[in-house]
Amino acid sequence: MSGRPFALMGVVNVTPDSFSDGGCYLDPQEAVAHGLELAAAGAVYLDVGGESTRPGAAPVALDEELRRVVPVIEGLAAALAASGGSATISIDSSKAPVVEAAVAAGARLVNDVTALSAAPEIAETVARTGVELCLMHMLGEPRSMQAHPHYDDVVSEVKAFLEQRLAFAVAEGVPEQRIILDPGIGFGKTVAHNLELLARLGEIVALGRPVLIGTSRKSFLGRLTGREVHERLPGTIATNVLALERGARIFRVHDVAPVYDALTVAAATVAP
Repeated sequence: MSGRPFALMGVVNVTPDSFSDGGCYLDPQEAVAHGLELAAAGAVYLDVGGESTRPGAAPVALDEELRRVVPVIEGLAAALAASGGSATISIDSSKAPVVEAAVAAGARLVNDVTALSAAPEIAETVARTGVELCLMHMLGEPRSMQAHPHYDDVVSEVKAFLEQRLAFAVAEGVPEQRIILDPGIGFGKTVAHNLELLARLGEIVALGRPVLIGTSRKSFLGRLTGREVHERLPGTIATNVLALERGARIFRVHDVAPVYDALTVAAATVAP
């Protein structure tokens, strides 16, 4: 993390229907250029995704997802190698063939929003290739996850799920030190659930693995503030600063430069 107690993950969506920037970077060259801009602004990870996981999103066929992500990962890997860049390319996918192709193309982190539930065989790819793995909690699946999500205790249930998926990954041969955990803000959670997770984030951090937080531009910020998608940067910054103070260390964002500055200032007050 370059001596800092945080790392930023820049979002590189190559989808026509993502909630915030869908359709902006469908051309591989434009997506690569955007990824390099995010890296220059301070992103340690570049998260390439070819299938939207917004609420209500339709699934994408395997061939189409491969067509979207592989050229972008190859382009980023080549550009970073040529420039001496150190950013790590991440693949945001829950399909085993996409993960296999993405790792072959240069991805070094697998970001699976189903925590290996959709395709347990991804664990074998991760273990064999030595890449990192992010396990996220999601209630249900994107098309239905926001249809009346219910928990008796959202933090305890998310923590138990992540603990179980962590144990599964380790049992499948993935070294624990390569695993990141994500409580899945906005993935099958109400506004109250998201706020409770942020308030009690220390309970997730207590699992002992780096915790990733993804609040960037999400709808719960809009419900709290009344702001539209592209007006939610202040809310994004507030949630990330609070999460940093409570132990999160990786932050998935669209607006890398301003969040980087905010976390740099906040980190000056956080005990190592």
